[in-house]
Amino acid sequence: MATTKDYRLGEFTFPRGWFMIADSEELNTHKPLAVRFFGKDFALYRGRATGKVVLLDAYCPHMKTHLAAPNTTSYVVIDGGGSNVEGDSIRCPYHAWRFGPDGKCEDIPYHQGPIPAAACVKSWTVVESLGAVWVWHDPENGEPEWEHPSLPQWSDPQWVGGRWDHVGVLNQHPQEVIDNICDYGHLSPIHGSTVERYENEFRGHTATQRQCGGHRTLVSADGVSAILHTDTTYHGPGVLVSLLTGVFETVLLITHTPVDDGTIKVWHNLIVRSPSNSAVATQPDRIAAAQYQHSSLLSFAQDFEVWQNKAACLSGLFIPSDGPFMKARVWYKQFYNPRAMAKEFTDQTDGVYVPRGATPYTQHKQTA
Repeated sequence: MATTKDYRLGEFTFPRGWFMIADSEELNTHKPLAVRFFGKDFALYRGRATGKVVLLDAYCPHMKTHLAAPNTTSYVVIDGGGSNVEGDSIRCPYHAWRFGPDGKCEDIPYHQGPIPAAACVKSWTVVESLGAVWVWHDPENGEPEWEHPSLPQWSDPQWVGGRWDHVGVLNQHPQEVIDNICDYGHLSPIHGSTVERYENEFRGHTATQRQCGGHRTLVSADGVSAILHTDTTYHGPGVLVSLLTGVFETVLLITHTPVDDGTIKVWHNLIVRSPSNSAVATQPDRIAAAQYQHSSLLSFAQDFEVWQNKAACLSGLFIPSDGPFMKARVWYKQFYNPRAMAKEFTDQTDGVYVPRGATPYTQHKQTA
């Protein structure tokens, strides 16, 4: 399993950016959820007082008990109705120390006197949006550099879908997934696309792929394939948003988050504008959208199956007709290095690129 160091990405083991850490439905209980990302264990829960989502480092500073590990025998849990979440706080199941959403210990039930200042755990910046929980991860502990993932279509009654597919854990470094954004050459062999026009564009923390053509996987229920236009952008290193028009007008979401160095967790989602063009999506619209999401997941599975069975591409034999792989890899490095260095990488990559032999998607001046 290749690591960040093997890819020579930079100073940090894990990148800076917004990352998905849970489907909101996973928190629609009164129990905390133990999760692991960025080589760390966390306690994730929804406060019972306000519904606020809280993410804390997992281990109580007292004796290193996991705050969110499954527990059915502690009287902290039993007396809490099956949960150690209390209001918007959480109690350690071992000695009942209670920690607030800010990570500070609020109560030690058997202790008289001031609570030690060291009795705290780190609280992380999280937001709930698009039916998911997102964390801002930054090795420098800085404030978010760009907005968290959101879509105006998500709350529009004309749009339907929005169910997260838990694709699974992939034992590959995320570099192998990021490469896909510029991989012109794989579109026909893997997805059955007849690419008519194609280009990539890099701007700051975004990397975009635009293309159009026929498609053998993303088809309607009767197997008909319209000309598919995709405008696909990575917003930072872990959140892909793709605007698609063809059979239906859709928005595709694919997210991946490092679990450990060289392992990621992956999710897929799709929302569809009312196929019947109704102001409010109908039940037949929901059925059509679910079928199309299944097709979209099959299309993504074509990539996922290859990633599951490939060796790490530490130094590829790239050719000019492949797509701008080296530009994408330089772009990706900005997230593994201090933010003060980001411009050093984006100055090398900002622009529009068209593979040799391809027709540009738009009339942008070709950079390479």
